Amino acid sequence: MTVYKIDPIRDRRWTEFLQRHPEASVFHTSGWLEALQRSYGYEPVVFTTSPPDTELGNGIPFCRITTWLTRRRLVSLPFSDHCTPLVENSAELTCLLTSLRRELENEKWNYIEIRAGDPHLPSLAPFAKAKAFCFHKLDLRPSSDELFRGFHKDCVQRKIQRAEREGLTCEEGRDDLLLRKFYHLLLITRRRHGLAPQPVRWFRNLIACLGDGVKIRVASKDGRPVASILTLRHKRVLVYKYGCSDHRFNNLGGTQLLMWKAIQEAKNDQLEEFDMGRSDCDKPGLIAFKDRWGAARSTLSYLRYPSRSSQTISEAMQGNVAKYVLAHVPDSLLVATGSLLYKYMG
Repeated sequence: MTVYKIDPIRDRRWTEFLQRHPEASVFHTSGWLEALQRSYGYEPVVFTTSPPDTELGNGIPFCRITTWLTRRRLVSLPFSDHCTPLVENSAELTCLLTSLRRELENEKWNYIEIRAGDPHLPSLAPFAKAKAFCFHKLDLRPSSDELFRGFHKDCVQRKIQRAEREGLTCEEGRDDLLLRKFYHLLLITRRRHGLAPQPVRWFRNLIACLGDGVKIRVASKDGRPVASILTLRHKRVLVYKYGCSDHRFNNLGGTQLLMWKAIQEAKNDQLEEFDMGRSDCDKPGLIAFKDRWGAARSTLSYLRYPSRSSQTISEAMQGNVAKYVLAHVPDSLLVATGSLLYKYMG
């Protein structure tokens, strides 16, 4: 089979294909890819065995990442929790992976990374498992009462009830005021964890490129924002992508209230799944938080060829020294660090 390359932002066949394919997620969409391109300068490309001017039958999207600070690489996809190769059978997948290996050799790429959601992919040599994450998703098809009863009584149910008693107010939308409230809480959260924040242009581009597929929710106490989440929507799936809060008010249950409202809205719109995203396996607190919603836990495996040989910028930024520095710098420097380095971390 011959392998072709297409531009998923300009080729309308890609969007039409995603509407048909049951495994397509928001991370495959042209809107997500365009936001990556606008924010970080990555070049999106899809590899497919479908000839030009024919209906697409398969495809794997990648971003070509070329920076002076890091190695040249193909990633499917940067800053995306998962991006399953959309193929019909093993022959198609083998053909595409073989072509990718030739692409790496011909173009002198340093490595290829596939952020697979399919548990069968780790067995496909010579791609080796580079990293594993915990992944949670909640089935939204049961009734609201059934879902609520499945939540942890102390850590979720009572937190929601506490938030309602405290009179927390909730706003939702994607206007600039809500974005500023969300970003203020994001800075607090990222500082607490000693991590650089995503640049604000990333969120502006997400809103511009995904439109009503993005929603920001903010919970406030007496007019003061205390918690916020950002969700993405694609077909019948709602994705919890970012969450942040002012930890001094976590006892009020703001995050739990926002999550519950998002779940209720998703059910009203007849969505079927709440994708709660990936968690690092060494983050037991975050894993437990998602477990307490009654979500099913599985493993996401990221594949790489050749196998990893050196530390990435993202991993280096999570070292103890970097975390200490980022936890203590002024807000302006924290924001500048994220704006400068995030393009190298994809």
